[in-house]
Amino acid sequence: MTDEVDKLNRRGRANFAELVEGGEQRLDALFQTIPALGELAVGTVYGHLHERPGLDPRIREAATLAAIVAAGMVGPPLSVHLKTGLASGLAPGEVTEVVLQSAAFAGFPRAVSAADQLNRLFADAGLASPPARTPREVVLEFCVAPPEDAEPDVLALLTEVSRVAATATGPDRVLVECFGDDALDGVLVFRVEGENVVEVAVYRQAD
Repeated sequence: MTDEVDKLNRRGRANFAELVEGGEQRLDALFQTIPALGELAVGTVYGHLHERPGLDPRIREAATLAAIVAAGMVGPPLSVHLKTGLASGLAPGEVTEVVLQSAAFAGFPRAVSAADQLNRLFADAGLASPPARTPREVVLEFCVAPPEDAEPDVLALLTEVSRVAATATGPDRVLVECFGDDALDGVLVFRVEGENVVEVAVYRQAD
């Protein structure tokens, strides 16, 4: 093994261990028969690709899960990347949305096979099945019909704007840009627990 491959493998193992409890032992067990395959795979995926700055970890893991479903891989790759996806900030509901989206392009049989395996993986991880709606869904509903007991500054901003753009930034966080006449009026940062908005921070555009 070249020095560069060895360096990537060690970096990849360290990154994987940060994402998955007992990660190094899991890798050793998975690649027990062909350790060289583990060195190449872990070095490439978690040593090189994982650290590229072009995608944030959530998008990278969502793309990986979609590719896994499309390839019909419902064994270790799906199990591993469910764990690393959740650890990278995907909400369980976002994982199921990825599978649903994949069905239209990869075919329903592969998506159904992934869903069947996720039933077991969610149960093993102690996750609700089906999971709660995604944080983005909860927040968009809030923005369309804010509850009467919402903070006055939140209500004021949502009433003034003509459109919003919502982006999930973590398993419980959603950033909402509020626009009026194509100019950014302010930003709302939501924290979501399950199906409920539990906190909203307001940042107004300076005059």
